[in-house]
Amino acid sequence: MGIDIRLPIGLMFSIFGIILTLYGLITRNDISVYSRSFGINVNLWSGMTMLIFGGIMLVFVFRARKVKSK
Repeated sequence: MGIDIRLPIGLMFSIFGIILTLYGLITRNDISVYSRSFGINVNLWSGMTMLIFGGIMLVFVFRARKVKSK
């Protein structure tokens, strides 16, 4: 079976992670945006978490392809 779900999941989480991280960095000095979350930059932290998770999924995909090709 050539279907590996890790690739689209990794790409999706990486793209959304980049978008959220950039938005969090752009709006980090805007206190009104983060007043409901007690001043925590939720966009930045969730974006970085999604980016790390997406990166891990992509590493697993490329490791599996490397092992399969040997």
